[in-house]
Amino acid sequence: MDFNLSKEQELLRDGLGKFLSTRYELEKSRAAAKTGSGWQPDIWRGFANELGILGAALPEDVGGIGGGPVEIMVIAEALGHALAVEPYVDTVVVAGGLLHRAGGPVATPLLEKIVEGTAVVSLAAAEASSGENWQDVSTTAERDDDGWTLRGSKIVAMSAPLATHLLVTARSESGISLFVVDLDGPGAGIELHPYRTVDDRRAADIDFDGLRLPGDALLGEEGQAWPSIAAARDEGAAAVCSEAVGCMRKVLADTVEYAKQRHQFGQPIGSFQALQHRMVDMYMELEQAVAAVYLAVLNIEAEPKVRARAVSAAKATIGRAARFIGQQSVQLHGGMGMTEELAIGHYFKRLTAVQFEFGSTDYHVARYAELTRS
Repeated sequence: MDFNLSKEQELLRDGLGKFLSTRYELEKSRAAAKTGSGWQPDIWRGFANELGILGAALPEDVGGIGGGPVEIMVIAEALGHALAVEPYVDTVVVAGGLLHRAGGPVATPLLEKIVEGTAVVSLAAAEASSGENWQDVSTTAERDDDGWTLRGSKIVAMSAPLATHLLVTARSESGISLFVVDLDGPGAGIELHPYRTVDDRRAADIDFDGLRLPGDALLGEEGQAWPSIAAARDEGAAAVCSEAVGCMRKVLADTVEYAKQRHQFGQPIGSFQALQHRMVDMYMELEQAVAAVYLAVLNIEAEPKVRARAVSAAKATIGRAARFIGQQSVQLHGGMGMTEELAIGHYFKRLTAVQFEFGSTDYHVARYAELTRS
């Protein structure tokens, strides 16, 4: 099987890598995440207008390039290597996939705005009562004349504080449905409780108390949203796995370089055989993670059971590798590893958070076991 990138995909990787290496400063992004708006809107506009990556994996009829899972993998890995906090996975991969599959007069213009960089869209699917089971939906959507009324709560809606629109899962008479909420003027009945996550990203818990929506806020057919939501969750999981690979490549490279420079007992610590063995173990974990990501990416458009099994295998592998590489890199850096001044500590936080996004490591181990038995 050929795992080489096409010439166009190599150009995409190299162009984005050059942009991030010259324009994306870690210190500046951390400052924006901790004390500012949570991201850098000018970088987002650069993604749209200078690089075109926001439309790289979206269809041509909405202004995109018409790429696919491999393009998403390339972009997500580069963003992970730079530790970018901009909501690419949440907006383009997850919300973009949901909107594309839904289609219609509301979804199509919103997709065009995503490609242009003028819309940021967040999915609100998780609920406190259902844990990691997104199919257990307590939020309700009731018909109200020619519109809808939403009631319920969502938790940990990633990128919601940055969003212009929300995609909300709710249970209507026919089953699980998906609704779009314009945050520019939703009126009464919605309250966001934003916060900063451990890895310096933005999320929110959301309360819906009689939020009135127009009839065309329903995306797709009523009660038929779950297959698309399940696909979007797997697509998001595969994308954050790719992002984690970028993070781990950077962490391993920095750790090896530090081991060459840090001296103890008159020689570089990298010359000690025990530490060399640790770094080899880190490299082996990374290579297994890369192979697992390829498995997920190559099966992301397969039938649901095959797709889910491949994604769960990748997410479980990534969870183990992210934990091992992150912890070993911090330990090999000594007490400096968790300081704000060193990049390693920031990457470690992100690698820790990745283990729980779109389903925890334990969740995906259990799902893989179930899918393998059946």
